[in-house]
Amino acid sequence: MSGIAATLQHRREKDQGVGSNCQAVRYLNQDYEALRQRCFQSGCLFQDDTFPAEASSLGFNELGPGAYKIRGVDWIRPTELTCSPEFIVSGATRTDVCQGALGDCWLLAAIASLTLNREVLARVVPHGQSFRDGEYAGIFHFQFWQFGEWVDMVIDDRLPVKDGELMFVHSVEGREFWSALLEKAYAKLNGCYEALSGGSTTEGFEDFTGGIAEVHELQKRNPHLFHIIQKALARGSLMGCSIDITSSADSEAVTHQKLVKGHAYSLTGAAQVEYRGDTLQLIRVRNPWGQVEWTGAWSDDSIEWRYVSDEDRERLSHCSEDGEFWMSFSDFLRHYSRLEICNLTPDALTDDSVSKWALSKFDSSWRRGSTAGGCRNYPNTFWTNPQLVIRLEEEDDDPDDGEAGCTFVVGLIQKNRRRMRKMGQDMHTVGFAIYEFSGQRNVHLNRNFFLRHSSAARSETFINLREVCSRLTLPPGEYLLVPSTFEPHKDGDFCVRVFTEKQADFQTLIVIVYKLLSCCAERRQREAGPGGVQGAVDQNRELLGELLSINSRNIHLFINIKHPEINPLNVHLFINIKYPKTNPLNILFHLFKIYVDNSGTMSSTEMRIAVEEAGFSLNNALHQVIVARYSESDLTIDFDNFVSSLVRLETMFSESPSPPA
Repeated sequence: MSGIAATLQHRREKDQGVGSNCQAVRYLNQDYEALRQRCFQSGCLFQDDTFPAEASSLGFNELGPGAYKIRGVDWIRPTELTCSPEFIVSGATRTDVCQGALGDCWLLAAIASLTLNREVLARVVPHGQSFRDGEYAGIFHFQFWQFGEWVDMVIDDRLPVKDGELMFVHSVEGREFWSALLEKAYAKLNGCYEALSGGSTTEGFEDFTGGIAEVHELQKRNPHLFHIIQKALARGSLMGCSIDITSSADSEAVTHQKLVKGHAYSLTGAAQVEYRGDTLQLIRVRNPWGQVEWTGAWSDDSIEWRYVSDEDRERLSHCSEDGEFWMSFSDFLRHYSRLEICNLTPDALTDDSVSKWALSKFDSSWRRGSTAGGCRNYPNTFWTNPQLVIRLEEEDDDPDDGEAGCTFVVGLIQKNRRRMRKMGQDMHTVGFAIYEFSGQRNVHLNRNFFLRHSSAARSETFINLREVCSRLTLPPGEYLLVPSTFEPHKDGDFCVRVFTEKQADFQTLIVIVYKLLSCCAERRQREAGPGGVQGAVDQNRELLGELLSINSRNIHLFINIKHPEINPLNVHLFINIKYPKTNPLNILFHLFKIYVDNSGTMSSTEMRIAVEEAGFSLNNALHQVIVARYSESDLTIDFDNFVSSLVRLETMFSESPSPPA
């Protein structure tokens, strides 16, 4: 199926609820219930060939085939490890999540926080799974949020074991396996176990909730941070914290008070107690190792507990080596560097309103030579990045908070980068800039605009994490958001999420195309009659050509009759109705001479300008196709390929069927 057809089919399925948590997308098209029933019928336990019990599923480097660390590893089912395995015993708890020989403490901190919210946990760990006779078939499933949709992940229960013990995550008592199986499902989603090494707790938070995560740097903290933490806990938000390291030698170094540097902890509680006549703020933290606890004030056996009321001591105190401990809020701020909060309802940190923010989402890609322009430091290519228009129309309801304007949260997420670690690739360094914009919408702004205008806002930094996220407040108006990698010519797929307190207009070109093609599809299906067409989706290749063929005289009639709410000018600009009457081929040589350099070729960026000068206004997707087809490996285009590309474009726009009635 072509790219545009696949996009349209995906949008139709999404409109029907596919991708929601209650109707998750089947990963690799594996149907959990059908596979489970097949196992019962055959009498054989499930074996997942898509994530086999072999070295390739463990890793690619330190855990790769032939590596020392995986010598002696066997894949064993829980029923072979213990005589009475359980999926979950008396509900999932934080002590079910103990770290093994894998650097995924960031993930385990997120899993441990997940256990504090039963409703959220049930979305990730579906009910009805067990090792009981009549229910067990060696198959389990979990659900994760991935870039705007929920995915159902099927696995078998063969787990990596070394020297008789689970290699990776495990429970304290050793016979509870939901957390180990959850980790395996997440490893499958990301390609292998080793791909989970290193990361930010917010990544796990978001994949378990679909929420939006924010980071608080504790050295420049919000003065109301303790109250923010209390509100976040009350709303079921997931939280993690960590201590920065100054060198690689500090990684997982243990301080004299038994805190681990460069290690992801869960923040699991906040409370106030009366202590020697004063009210003191306490924070509860958990180490996913399940041991190594803080030994300072308010630790399990500290003297401070003697000076609080029996009620407070009973409510908060415990003395077990389970990795969880209390400390004063002031000590927390002194020792920890960063707090990460994933808001299940993004307004939880702004006021007491329970209303949800409006969400807009945009998927796109950076492609070398066409739409991967790098950051503002590269003015000759920056303008080629995807450009998104946001219209902020209403100010917030709470201007008394000192920030009059429109509050919104922008999250730029790189897609599937962990899976690419096996291929020697990792996270790009990414960020975004926002520009005040007044003019014709859906026009891709060129280099001159960005040379003459400074940004109105931007991400705090460019960073090589999966997501960069910022909370911003701007006056009402229209803005242009430009997501980019730091350096140009970096291939990657991404999505942008924008949470706004008030409803905002965030329509992109693909939405317009989708609506128009849907209209064409419905017309074709009606004309064909029952049984004449298997479905509108199968006609999308033809429909794209049909849309691109509509001339400037008929486009307005088509829009007015079929989809009156769409501004015809937006479509006019997108589908290149504006190209001049003069045949572009007549000015090819002139154009080529303008943009060619001493090498006798032009760059892919210069080609984009030349193509537009020839009268073809291409969207990002079409430009990516043209560059991929007609440029050389060094992203240059010679005269022959330039001519070929414009001949192809001219054919697309001039030789086409009659427009729809």
